[in-house]
Amino acid sequence: MKKDLVHSLTQNFEAHANRTEGGVEFWLARDLQHLLGYSKWDNFLNVVSKAKTACEVSGHAVPDHFADVGKMVGLGSGSQREVDDIMLTRYACYLVAQNGDPRKQEIAFAQTYFALQTRRAELIEQRLLEAERVQARRKLSETEKELSGVIFQQTGGNQDFALIRSKGDHALFGRNTQDMKARWKVPASRPLADFAPTLILKAKDFATEITIHNSREQRMRSESEISQEHVSNNKAVRQTLLGRGIRPEDLPPEEDVRKLERRLAAEDKKALKKPDALDD
Repeated sequence: MKKDLVHSLTQNFEAHANRTEGGVEFWLARDLQHLLGYSKWDNFLNVVSKAKTACEVSGHAVPDHFADVGKMVGLGSGSQREVDDIMLTRYACYLVAQNGDPRKQEIAFAQTYFALQTRRAELIEQRLLEAERVQARRKLSETEKELSGVIFQQTGGNQDFALIRSKGDHALFGRNTQDMKARWKVPASRPLADFAPTLILKAKDFATEITIHNSREQRMRSESEISQEHVSNNKAVRQTLLGRGIRPEDLPPEEDVRKLERRLAAEDKKALKKPDALDD
């Protein structure tokens, strides 16, 4: 396929992708019909019907990806009338392209275009989840540092902070830190939190924030008081998780957050250097 045709098709497809409903990107089937080289609506509906079947077979709810709507179109007399149309998600567009006439250049382009767009969306979602975990780990570090400071300010010492944190782990996981390190295969010299999933990082942070708040509000003056408070809060968070069917100790570990940070930074650096292929 010639480069100028690829440019033209890309511009046409992008021009019709800027529609959203409730924050969800969608395409209108009558627009897609012409983009894919179909002159007759009835012929295109046959392709859409096959796509719906493929959607159902794949285990997805058809109404979530194909929504019937009405669309006003202009008539030669200057008046308007409503015609049937369909709102399509990106995934629906991909299925339509997969079920189209492969002899059409537009179909061949669309199959690749939507496959890449779908994959790109998945990569973006994964990237956001990874960035969220990195941020959650940083937030927990900051909160634990604040708790250490509170202990020092109110008791005159914080030499037992590591022990207090360990007791919090035991209350949250129902087993001690060393047991969890063995379970998650965490090196002895590394913090357990560096391998914890985002949910656990946020749970630990929440419990620690409560400990900080109550330690200040209740003017706790001994490390034992603050330790008991921290254990109590972690137990409460554990009960909340158990009540939702989540056992913290049974969750699998995640990638070493330090490696994750380095990988994300390297990907960002690479992305800044990478030229736009369509501009070559």
